[in-house]
Amino acid sequence: MMVSPVSSPLGVTSATFELKSTRWSLLALLVKSTDLAQLVQALQHQFGVSGENPGFFDQDAVVIDVASWPEQTAIPDLTPLLTALKDCGLLPVALRGANGPWLEMAQRFGLGLADTETARQAPELPASAPQPSVEPIATAVQQRPQNATTMVIDKPLRSGQKVYARGCDLVVLAMVNQGAEVVADGNIHVYAPLRGKAMAGASGNVNARIFSLCLEPELISIAGVYRTSENPLPATVQGKAAQVQLSNDGQDRLLINALTISY
Repeated sequence: MMVSPVSSPLGVTSATFELKSTRWSLLALLVKSTDLAQLVQALQHQFGVSGENPGFFDQDAVVIDVASWPEQTAIPDLTPLLTALKDCGLLPVALRGANGPWLEMAQRFGLGLADTETARQAPELPASAPQPSVEPIATAVQQRPQNATTMVIDKPLRSGQKVYARGCDLVVLAMVNQGAEVVADGNIHVYAPLRGKAMAGASGNVNARIFSLCLEPELISIAGVYRTSENPLPATVQGKAAQVQLSNDGQDRLLINALTISY
């Protein structure tokens, strides 16, 4: 809902800006460990410049969720964590679950305070953002059109190309070559050989899945739980039609099963 124009102390109505209520979603970093040094190392290993998935984020806003921290835990210096997030392409904007001394920490670093509704899983792509093409530029990142529920790619993805289906499923009708990346906040369907990296549930959706008619990936990941080609797939699924999902036993294991296709 649009707020009425703000009047100045002189009684003059300003037409230079508007305040609007929004429901923009933000990434949420759930801090599960009180060892921030370990957390920083894990972030850099996964998403840092020299990590396994450099460039995965592109200045995405993130809320730091400390709601699970014990109340008696001493409040740490957030400087190393904030620096690591920025190095990983994330822009920390707020704390969630903060109270007492945490509020002082938030103010010190210029962070806002987020409630449960604000700290959702998937950030929305602004309507004015450009939609670069995947094919002409090898390093281009293609993101979903606004309000789309499924993103469809019908051309092969070469090494260096990356497709990110924000807030929706991704369907690829051609080969994903080695060195290419397909990422989705929802499910990933590859109706061709999958030989690059595939990351489903990128914003934390533990129910997301990866499907491929020919599973030969460099890396597969569901909600951050990953497996690389250094750990070869079983012969029952390597190079065959298969699906990948997370186990539901709370142990964060990837389950990889062959697909039986009936005609």
